[in-house]
Amino acid sequence: MAHFPLNHPLRPLYRTLAGLTGTYILIFGCVSLTKTVGETLFARESNWALGIRTNLAFAIVSVIWGLIVLVANLIGGNVGHYTNLAGAVVFMVTGIYMVAFMQTPANFLNFSVSTAILSLVFGLVLLLAGMYDKTGSPERQRTEQAFKTTSAPRTAPRR
Repeated sequence: MAHFPLNHPLRPLYRTLAGLTGTYILIFGCVSLTKTVGETLFARESNWALGIRTNLAFAIVSVIWGLIVLVANLIGGNVGHYTNLAGAVVFMVTGIYMVAFMQTPANFLNFSVSTAILSLVFGLVLLLAGMYDKTGSPERQRTEQAFKTTSAPRTAPRR
């Protein structure tokens, strides 16, 4: 199982970066909604908002995910930790999917190359935040620190 450090000293910085990412996604979603309102949900027109191509479906999804990421990081604790990890997976998988299907009818969110790259960058920021913003009690932190420092070093097996 993966080990995420508890109570990392830079946890507020990572949570701030994730919150700013959620804020940008939310603002992008709101601007996109104003530009695409009245169109079909999965339109493939040339609508751009904040330098990113969009459609009504992508605008709605962006507002929802922006709110989720922003609120989770405002709440803090392990809610933000797990939300950031889940958001990282969603943004990276979506970015890779859209790169693979950009020039096909499966590009239902109207992604462009810049949108896919930004989605991957957001996924990496949320992954970084999710890896280092786990919280725990001071007792649990001391227990884990003691385990890390007293564990016997592993040696390579002899041949």
